[in-house]
Amino acid sequence: MSRINYDSMSDVELKQYFLKHREDQAAFQAYLDRINQRPRRIVASPDAPDFDEKVQAAIRQKLEAVRSSSQQANTALEPTDQD
Repeated sequence: MSRINYDSMSDVELKQYFLKHREDQAAFQAYLDRINQRPRRIVASPDAPDFDEKVQAAIRQKLEAVRSSSQQANTALEPTDQD
């Protein structure tokens, strides 16, 4: 059996791979290692007076980013007049 090069996979590819191959603990560990190496973005400290607003703004921003990427993916799949 050939060894799989997880480093050559994008984050999305690696996630899809380990979801399809749940028995592959090395793939899961490679994904966790990759995710844990990323710097964490601090939205607000718990004692900040505007904590709720900052958290809600961060959630809205994330939702908008997901919606935007989803719309772009759907647009790319739509047939053109030339099809």
